Amino acid sequence: MTKEKILIADDEVELAELVKDFLSDEQYEALVARDGHEALELFRMNQPQLVILDIMMPGLDGMEVCRRIRAESNVPIIMLSAKKAEVDKILGLGLGADDYIVKPFSPGEVVARVKAQLRRFKMSAVPEPKTRLLSYSGLEIDVQGYEAALAGRPLELTTKEFELLRFLALHPNQVLTREQIFANVWGFNESGDLNTVTVHIKKLREKIESDLANPTFIKTVWGVGYKFSGGAK
Repeated sequence: MTKEKILIADDEVELAELVKDFLSDEQYEALVARDGHEALELFRMNQPQLVILDIMMPGLDGMEVCRRIRAESNVPIIMLSAKKAEVDKILGLGLGADDYIVKPFSPGEVVARVKAQLRRFKMSAVPEPKTRLLSYSGLEIDVQGYEAALAGRPLELTTKEFELLRFLALHPNQVLTREQIFANVWGFNESGDLNTVTVHIKKLREKIESDLANPTFIKTVWGVGYKFSGGAK
């Protein structure tokens, strides 16, 4: 049985090797890169099933590596951060990372997050609806091809923005809490991370709504969550 490959990019050698050992114990094939350039090289050579990126690395930092990987692949990416403020920056930039962990952390936590992201990624690869194309008032969503268009014009969405749009569109006129959205789109649930949903909803609205003050597709249900209206005014 072929082992799943995990790429770890971190210039803290001892920490990276510790995480590698824990992943190896769980029967993953772990690869270690010491900087951003090596991370990209190993990624392209080995095509890992998941990438763990430290933000602060020599050469290319983790944010730039994340951007470049996301331009080529929708593989799950977990960011490592030494500061909570950096996490806010990740969310604000909408880099396309799937998860983040703030240092210090236990290697066991990393293993648990890796398993959760791989599980979510495999589930998302299974066709959910009976039809491949969803269409709502000029908004078309190719649920398997990771493509969306509005009034015939392709939308430039990050992987996570698309997965959020797809999840909402697959549940039209249903009020969804931030907890439900977070658990289904990000694959895990922590109350402290729910701002991730708010940030991504805002960015998605900026790309699909003509009037942000009176959105057509994604409506806020105050005190509860959000509802995809299917384009109905």
